[in-house]
Amino acid sequence: MDHGGHGMPGMHSDLPPFTLGRGLAFHGGDPFFLAGCVVLLALYGWGVFRLRRRGDRWPVGRTVAFGLGVVTVGVTMCTALNDYGMVMFSVHMVQHMILSMLSPILLLLGAPVTLALRALPTAGRGRTGPRELLVKLLHSRYLRVITHPAFTLPLFVASLYALYFSPLFDHLMGSRAGHIAMMLHFLAVGLVFFWPIMGVDPGPHRPGYVMRMLELFAGMPFHAFFGIALMMASEPMVSTFKHPPASLGIDPLNDQTAAGGIAWAFSEIPSVIVLVALLFQWYTSEQRQARRTDRAADRDGDAELVAYNAYLASLEARGRG
Repeated sequence: MDHGGHGMPGMHSDLPPFTLGRGLAFHGGDPFFLAGCVVLLALYGWGVFRLRRRGDRWPVGRTVAFGLGVVTVGVTMCTALNDYGMVMFSVHMVQHMILSMLSPILLLLGAPVTLALRALPTAGRGRTGPRELLVKLLHSRYLRVITHPAFTLPLFVASLYALYFSPLFDHLMGSRAGHIAMMLHFLAVGLVFFWPIMGVDPGPHRPGYVMRMLELFAGMPFHAFFGIALMMASEPMVSTFKHPPASLGIDPLNDQTAAGGIAWAFSEIPSVIVLVALLFQWYTSEQRQARRTDRAADRDGDAELVAYNAYLASLEARGRG
């Protein structure tokens, strides 16, 4: 099995028929993504260690979520899935869905921006360090634009229709650099789309919970329509996958139909995960607000309720008079 080619003719001509075991075989995969996964885990681990060393707590669930997010990227790009994804539309679509919808959600649940803000040291008066640069970025106009629904939703949709139904996809798949750029694009689009919806890390846009749910469900139907378009097509629609290696023993049209089914079905998974996360955040937010109200009532002797009762009493007295 050749693992070095990226879209070049003949480089994957000896791949055996796809099975899950063969697809998940680890062989180092793409060095760029392998190095990136190692760096992300190291930086996150450093942040957690720094907080623990000074006595601060960091939720284990966040660490687990971030770790799983990095693992999903690694499994997608550093196993034989990356080889099969170069010649099988169905496997490529699995990669696309994981990188754009599952990995971003898990990474965002890990709250990496919050961890960085808490772990990075302040540079001191009049100086600019990594923490100050991060704060400046979070408040920048650039980030306000790229995380706004008016930008993220069209970008999310264009990553499907404008990419696959134009020559751009074949062009990117023709080189290693193009393939890496496309996969990074999938991950980045997922991150900016789900970041304001998840609401775990600080960011420029923080709409209410109902608006976040509307944003979430506004994007999901486009995946279903895209999947249905692939499933109903009577001929292969993407040139890259028109002539799969004979060693795979697959029909390109059947493989395209499978890819459409994956795109259609996969949108339900992240929707459920994000919806559960939003409902949990909403519930905990209401609980915190209730506790704050109770504490305020304890401090001022429930002055607001006393004033309201006095107001009702004055109305009653006025009515009697």
